[in-house]
Amino acid sequence: MQLLFCKTSIFHLGLHGINMAEKNIQAIAKRSIQQEAESLRGLLQYIDNQFEQAVMAVADCGGRLVVSGIGKSALIAQKIVATLNSTGTAASFMHAADAIHGDLGMIQRNDLIMVISKSGESSEIKVLVPLIKNFGNKLIAMTGNLDSYLSRQADFILNTTVDQEACPNNLAPTCSTTAQLAMGDALAVCLMEWKGFSTDDFAKFHPGGMLGKKLYLRVADLFMKNAKPQVSLNSSLREVIVAITKNRLGATAVLDGHKNLVGIVTDGDLRRMLEKGEELAKIKAGDIMSHNPKTIEAEQLAVSALDLMRKNDISQLIVTEQGNYAGIIHLHDLVREGII
Repeated sequence: MQLLFCKTSIFHLGLHGINMAEKNIQAIAKRSIQQEAESLRGLLQYIDNQFEQAVMAVADCGGRLVVSGIGKSALIAQKIVATLNSTGTAASFMHAADAIHGDLGMIQRNDLIMVISKSGESSEIKVLVPLIKNFGNKLIAMTGNLDSYLSRQADFILNTTVDQEACPNNLAPTCSTTAQLAMGDALAVCLMEWKGFSTDDFAKFHPGGMLGKKLYLRVADLFMKNAKPQVSLNSSLREVIVAITKNRLGATAVLDGHKNLVGIVTDGDLRRMLEKGEELAKIKAGDIMSHNPKTIEAEQLAVSALDLMRKNDISQLIVTEQGNYAGIIHLHDLVREGII
């Protein structure tokens, strides 16, 4: 019994230790996120004339923005370059260590150079910066040390000073790299708005994946594969059911004698009709159709069709071309294309 008690006590002690560890881990994670959030809020005071001048310098340069860094700052530089390229600002990444071993050849006369470094005192940076200056290119420094070698040599400074890192030893780049990332995003967004970069422009650079489809795929690209079910106002219930079930779209359009769209009959309309217990032989399409059906023009984006379906809690839309009935687009079409 005593041994059993000891084992049980150890078991409960273990559970207690696990629970305490979970609480500590959660507290540490929250503290880290809070510190990084505070670092980001601190950047607001550094959005000044220097930042504005840097944005205009990038916008007006006739070449690319070449972004460089070392260590973790080099990784941030790559992400900033990717964001700039995808939002209409030509940019290239140049690793600071590789630059002094041949990659400087990528710099062209009209390029603007941005070097990212928390300290601004790295040995590679001290070698790289004079070479850039000798080329005659303008230099933007993104740094957290305004008294650094990099800052003194720069034409423009993007200040990313942080009070401390989230690292308990105040060593591992955490808050500082988050600040660099946010400053790079701010630069990219300012350039987007300055250039009037639109969703159509964005679609040109993002043709692949679900994001691309949301930006360029149109209703016309989807509904043409479907049948074009239609009945007249006086079509019998049998004809309505055949039109709905034959094409597997869950609905059929109802047209008048002039081929104008006047309504829609869905499988839901059929169920509601049957629940009323009406005499089936006398029912015509015009008796059970829904008036003023939801429609969408063929040239609208497919994602707009999805928004309209969600808003009205429906599974299909009548597609029109210049106001005339053209077909039906179903929720399944959007699922198949990965829009959802």
